Amino acid sequence: MSAALRRCWPALVLVASLGTGLAVPYLFRPPLIIGQDAVSGPASRDAAVTLEQSPVPFIHIRPARQEAKTLLIFYPGGLVRPQAYEWLGRALAAEGIETAIPVFPLDLAVMGADRAGPIAEKLGAGKRVILAGHSLGGAMAAQYAGQHPDKVAGLILLAAYPPDNTDLSQAPFAVLSVTAEHDGVLSRANWQAAQARLPEHTAVSLDGVVHAFFGRYGPQRGDGQPTVSRAQAEAQLLEAVRHWLAEPRP
Repeated sequence: MSAALRRCWPALVLVASLGTGLAVPYLFRPPLIIGQDAVSGPASRDAAVTLEQSPVPFIHIRPARQEAKTLLIFYPGGLVRPQAYEWLGRALAAEGIETAIPVFPLDLAVMGADRAGPIAEKLGAGKRVILAGHSLGGAMAAQYAGQHPDKVAGLILLAAYPPDNTDLSQAPFAVLSVTAEHDGVLSRANWQAAQARLPEHTAVSLDGVVHAFFGRYGPQRGDGQPTVSRAQAEAQLLEAVRHWLAEPRP
């Protein structure tokens, strides 16, 4: 058995244990469709977006009219197709930011948490590399950042926190932690306990927002009820990320 298969084996056994009928949605993921439900306006429409296959599969979003100085590598939430976060990459492209959204086996970042490495090696030369992720993707992004602190200039956690085996309290990079007021999926107790594993950081709460409003993938079981529109939620998130990325740092 290869090393890669050994790493994936526990997750594969879990999927298999669900039974053939229940396993189908996990083993056969919907196709990736670039540009579907991803454009927010003329500026985001101008972004150059492609689906790359090397060194690992990823959605590549680039500014149309300028050279990017920041590379954002974004890990999707668990079982969420990466195209659900294309809207954010397109919106940030208008700010001169390049985004790469890895495609993970079974749409689970835990199956390939190190995929930021080869992407950063290919695209990150001369750029500030920021790692980000939503929910489970944020946990895996935090884990990678903790294992490779010299390769990361910043970490953005969206409704996420570092896993128990990851202590970032002495991390040399800046951290932005964004939560949603009506998030019914995030464990507040676990999130609160994980604050001790983070360095001093910027924390933002999005008013009226739920867990599923970070990406465009529809309602999520167990989530709360939003009191703002999706467009208002995305505007809050975009402003928080833009502001944090623009802050001068050593």
